[in-house]
Amino acid sequence: MLENLQKDLHLPPIVWNILLGCAALITGFLFKYLLALILKLTAGKNATDYSLIRSILKRLGKPINYFLPVLVLDMVLPFMELAKKPMDVLSRIVEISLIVSFGLILTGLVKVFEDYVMHAYDLKKEDNLRERKMRTQLQFVRKLTISMILVLTLCAVLLSFDSLRKIGAGLLTGVGVGGIIVGFAAQRSLSNFLAGMQLAFTQPIRIDDVLVVEGEWGRVEEITLTYVVLGIWDQRKLILPINYFIEKPFQNWTRTGSAILGTAFLYLDYTAPIDILRAEFERILKDHPLWDKRVQVMQVTNITDRSVEVRMLVSANSSGKAFDLRCFLRENMLSFIQANHAYCLPKTRALLEENEQKLLAQG
Repeated sequence: MLENLQKDLHLPPIVWNILLGCAALITGFLFKYLLALILKLTAGKNATDYSLIRSILKRLGKPINYFLPVLVLDMVLPFMELAKKPMDVLSRIVEISLIVSFGLILTGLVKVFEDYVMHAYDLKKEDNLRERKMRTQLQFVRKLTISMILVLTLCAVLLSFDSLRKIGAGLLTGVGVGGIIVGFAAQRSLSNFLAGMQLAFTQPIRIDDVLVVEGEWGRVEEITLTYVVLGIWDQRKLILPINYFIEKPFQNWTRTGSAILGTAFLYLDYTAPIDILRAEFERILKDHPLWDKRVQVMQVTNITDRSVEVRMLVSANSSGKAFDLRCFLRENMLSFIQANHAYCLPKTRALLEENEQKLLAQG
């Protein structure tokens, strides 16, 4: 059909080729525009809510913007009138563009799937153990899948050149030796990669876990193939190699759940009325929103030569709530003691002998 149209119009080959190429690109952009318009009309109005259509537009908009025009251009390429060498060059450019844009589409699809899982497993829940498990695995699988797509895309581009195929065939005999050399050179990287896989699926740590590492308290913000980012409570970032969590001990406060026990200590004089303090402790804790109503214990845990150690043990749904609850107990118990039982605050006693008392009286 296109050949007959060209004969009827009696156009020079260069003009025909330009018109055909422009028509192909315009057609591709038109298809993309119509597809985007349909998707936008079916998307939700609230931009803050999750929408699969909105995620597709965000992640696949640009890749499809490149892919469709090039695809249509590839379809009309046989109808162009070009010499063999220019046609080979143009065909190669179109082929490489299709491969790269298709690779970008696959990467976008992975991110669309990631958006869906992130929405389905929301970390904002109070007890988010299942969500943290899934997100940790998702982060590792996403990075691994995208890396594989990029490598395969690069391989497909390189293999589209005949000369590189011949070079690759000639190098096959050296793969064994090269593999051994690369294995020794990349031993550390391979170790990190395998540690990352182990970390993702055995999950000693997960995204949003609360850890104490190297004496620092923080939450796991990111797990990559080679390192882990820990967000410290004062907004610093502690970055550790992924092997650290396989080889060294650390504390995980949310390994099996986010609920935790917290302690607050009081140091008082021997005259402290423990029963009265325990009643006040239970009163101020009774209806407090940070307490999860599992554990409330006040006990004398130690007596020294100067003071009595009183421990208040409480429970909360998360480590953050436990920290705030402990601070609340210290402040309110201190205020109660100062206002009603100031005599039981810690004292330093001294016993004066009779002769020393007389000397002090004479002096």
